[in-house]
Amino acid sequence: MTTPTARETVLGRIRDALALAPAPDTVIPRNYRTGRTLPDGERLALLTDRLVDYRATVHPCTADRTAEVVAGILNERGARRIGVPDGLDERWLGAYDGEVRRDSADVPAPSLDALDGVVTASAVSCAETGTIFLDGSPDQGRRALSLVPDLHVCVVDLSSVVAGVPEAVARLVPERPTTLISGPSATSDIELERVEGVHGPRTLAVVIRTDA
Repeated sequence: MTTPTARETVLGRIRDALALAPAPDTVIPRNYRTGRTLPDGERLALLTDRLVDYRATVHPCTADRTAEVVAGILNERGARRIGVPDGLDERWLGAYDGEVRRDSADVPAPSLDALDGVVTASAVSCAETGTIFLDGSPDQGRRALSLVPDLHVCVVDLSSVVAGVPEAVARLVPERPTTLISGPSATSDIELERVEGVHGPRTLAVVIRTDA
């Protein structure tokens, strides 16, 4: 008889406890505060304040200047080889003269480290927390694409920016893989010193299209 591993023992005890637990006879209230709204200017200012506080850079622009602003960020960072999700709007790269690689599930995730940066769209953003949500849509791509390269240029439409977390969650599809981004990847676990780029991009640049 094979001796169960510690993991199997723990999971088995959890399953046994769940089987013996009585069925809940009450409904958990979900009276979240929802439906809050803010004028465009206030949402833009609040999201910008939070992102800058997280050490991201913010670049507001009109929709017709998206390509110019994206190219300017990539060139300033010296990004000559970038990755993009397969469904990204090609017009956003119209002013960029570097190498563009369209991502797919066939591309090994480790090879994404050879890219200088990545450009994606976004699903929704929360102004109150400065959080950007990616949901794996064709213009946002798989999670590895936005986590492996050291530079992430994320395009956000102001129309997709909401006041708070409940309003943001209400716009998401629960079945989609959701990535939450609040500034560049950083940790202070080691001797309480902030280290950036440990779990994701070291640099986050957010392009906010104010009339889209």
